[in-house]
Amino acid sequence: MTADTFEYAIKKDIRNNPIVREVDRERHRELWRSVGVGIFLVGVLLFWAWQQFELLRHGYRVEQMQRDRAAEVEINRHLRLEVDTLRSPVRIERLAGERLHMVAPGPDDASVIERVLPAPAAPQSALALR
Repeated sequence: MTADTFEYAIKKDIRNNPIVREVDRERHRELWRSVGVGIFLVGVLLFWAWQQFELLRHGYRVEQMQRDRAAEVEINRHLRLEVDTLRSPVRIERLAGERLHMVAPGPDDASVIERVLPAPAAPQSALALR
């Protein structure tokens, strides 16, 4: 080994600490502007997606409520029909005869009850004073 090769074999300690990179303000401004535009676009995209999902969800709710209403209207129709059937005078008369053993009154079975009028009030002079 010669002296020249020995010099290159030794690793030289080079310190770059005193070297300071200058901050490129224009590049930083452009970077922050790009980040701001990107955040704005992502915000707009998220807001649009949120509106679309809410619209879709409300559409499903309206559709479900319409189905529920149609079912309730059908139940209401059946219940009204059942009430009308139960209130039928023919049915009531048949049940009164079969279950309660009632009979229709004849012309001689009717009795008239006369209305009794209340007695007139006593005159003022008949009242006792305490």
